[in-house]
Amino acid sequence: MPKTKKHKYKFRLFSAVLATVCIILVGDAVAPTAAIGNSQYFWWIIMLLGFFVPYALISAELGTQYPSEGGMYTWVKKAFGEKWAGRVAWYYWVNFPLWVASLADLVTTIIMQMLGVEMTWPLIMAIQVFYIVLVSVLGSLRISQSDWLSNVGAVAKFIFMAGLGVLGIYVLITQGTANPIDSWTDLMPLMEDGSFSLIGLGYVSLIIFNMLGFEVVSTFSDDLENPKKEIPKAIIIGGILIAIFYLLPSFGIGVAIPLEELQTDTGLIASYQNLLGIIGISAGLAKAIIVVVGGLFIYTLIANISSWNFGVNSVIAYAAEDGTFPKSWAKRTKDGVPYVPSIWTGVVALVISITGILMAEFVSDEITNLFWTFFSLSLVTLLLSYVPMFMAFIKLHKQGPAVKGGYWIEGGKFKTYLFGIVPFILILIALFFTLFPEFNLEMFEYNWPLIVGACLAVIIGEIMVLKVQTNKTKSAKKEAKLHANN
Repeated sequence: MPKTKKHKYKFRLFSAVLATVCIILVGDAVAPTAAIGNSQYFWWIIMLLGFFVPYALISAELGTQYPSEGGMYTWVKKAFGEKWAGRVAWYYWVNFPLWVASLADLVTTIIMQMLGVEMTWPLIMAIQVFYIVLVSVLGSLRISQSDWLSNVGAVAKFIFMAGLGVLGIYVLITQGTANPIDSWTDLMPLMEDGSFSLIGLGYVSLIIFNMLGFEVVSTFSDDLENPKKEIPKAIIIGGILIAIFYLLPSFGIGVAIPLEELQTDTGLIASYQNLLGIIGISAGLAKAIIVVVGGLFIYTLIANISSWNFGVNSVIAYAAEDGTFPKSWAKRTKDGVPYVPSIWTGVVALVISITGILMAEFVSDEITNLFWTFFSLSLVTLLLSYVPMFMAFIKLHKQGPAVKGGYWIEGGKFKTYLFGIVPFILILIALFFTLFPEFNLEMFEYNWPLIVGACLAVIIGEIMVLKVQTNKTKSAKKEAKLHANN
């Protein structure tokens, strides 16, 4: 496989930690997670122990034992070959334009919410187009060239997420909470009759989504002076900060808004508005704070996608060099950055965004929460890309260390299987309950677009992988025939 061009840009461990935080700490998923209710804390603990910790350590091991801008694609290919690697690349990419489109919709929603105005559909379209083009252009920079963007983005996330948590703690102490906790059972996912509630499992995917992105850090290997030491440090330090700064805003939202009134797209800003009103801040000052918080939130949505852009583009460029994606997708700038995947991400996101706006305006005014529609399908396809990673870890770990000095998970076979199988099972559970949140026919009335979209994504992915393998087989036979004739 072609080697990427050497370049002069490098960034330090401090920037790597902030980039890790910027990538993984995503404000857009905090409100949907808080919609679980008080039992979210139970699920957070389960996911932190069962998924977050092993996933972070696995990413540190694979990222240092097999350092590559191909990231997860490289690991799965080494373990299971090109077919499974091709599936990973497809799901990894197809989720991205859906996510970008969902955030473009979220940006306009936040602007209207923080300014207290309604915008016409042409203005909404113009802002969303600008956002998509901007993040696509920023995606053509190396992570080390745009480290200022991720650094400031991480700090901005710290400010508005910690601010919400601190306000929540103050209001809880002085005024109480909008979602009272009368006993420990209120923190458990229980039905009214005391039985375990399976409904909460439908939200597990949101918590897992909030934790994804550690493997992107491994694609920074060419931008770090000593990736074998700096990647695991960035993952561990960043992971601790991420866990803290996820729980703070989730707590703040739980204090601010009754569960039945929480909106998945506007909940974070609405929580600030409610908390500021409760503590008695004047209307003028509260509005100014909301504008600042909304501005910081929007900035993080730009920085977050831009940081992910480099990781996703690198994976897809490797896949293109392998023939899984069109060869043109492997083209790079003079600084070695693959830019074609970013262009296609932008094009597809624009089509999705514009189509959604036009449908909401001229076809059906019931299409109001486009953010959740796009985000849900993005979530399913992203989770699908991670399914082979944990089994790949088990297989590669059993082969022993690939390099000296890289991070290595000690503990024997039991720990290896525990770290690989538990996150693997949790992802499968998350996928199932995201697609089928309830066991009744009524569920299909509102969830059929997500189910159909997921099925289409799987079918297209299988067709693509089959076509690639067929073409390679034909090429191999043709070369063998020519060789035999010569």
